Amino acid sequence: MPPSMLRSVESCWYLGTFFCKIHTSLDVTLCSVSILNLCVISVDRYYAVCHPLLYHSIMTPNATAFMIGVCWTVSAFVGLGMILLELGIVGDEKFYYNRVTCEGGCILFLSKTASAVFTMLCFYIPAVIMIGLYLKVFHIAQRQARLIQHGQMKSSQRGTAVGKTEIKATKTLAVIVGVFLLFWAPFCVCCFVDPFIGNIVPPVLFDIFAWLGYSNSTFNPIVYALFYSWFRKSFRAILLGKIFQPNSSRIKLL
Repeated sequence: MPPSMLRSVESCWYLGTFFCKIHTSLDVTLCSVSILNLCVISVDRYYAVCHPLLYHSIMTPNATAFMIGVCWTVSAFVGLGMILLELGIVGDEKFYYNRVTCEGGCILFLSKTASAVFTMLCFYIPAVIMIGLYLKVFHIAQRQARLIQHGQMKSSQRGTAVGKTEIKATKTLAVIVGVFLLFWAPFCVCCFVDPFIGNIVPPVLFDIFAWLGYSNSTFNPIVYALFYSWFRKSFRAILLGKIFQPNSSRIKLL
């Protein structure tokens, strides 16, 4: 973010062409892995709520490590492969070197194919998966709540019913996912559409949408604070310096 801030304020890139590639590729990689990690968490929530008896047999440490590895592999392919190795400009090299690249510029440019692959892998497909899974989770949770309320759930089924803690955690994550998608959607839509309309989206608009996506991280603590009293107490203890006092580890948060 500091190099991005420098570019936005100065409207020029002073750190050289090579560091521009490094910065842009890491930027895309880390932003991509954020949404893919949220997608994996939604899969975890789905099995925890909809298939609680199978949860521990499916969500094993090996399965978790595999999913995390897939997230970082796909993100590295998109960020490092398309930008650092310049796979993203294949087919549009002439246009890129004649019309886009210039001294003092650092602009994310992708061909039509690369733009479609990038946005599909790192935004649209994960977004559809997350929305679909959370809708399924809330449908199951509401159905169980109605059965319990009307006393129609058998005693053998009550042991597998979704607990309040699971529901609250799922709701919190669903809000975080919703905010994440809302803040990153403008940038990803522009990134997908721009190559197909002749690259006419102004760089300043891309910059605004990118900073809108960055600012998403500001809202995560706010969401947690709205849902969890222990988070508010912890945050207050940090701000007031109570964590430096003796026996601070015994502060009651619940």
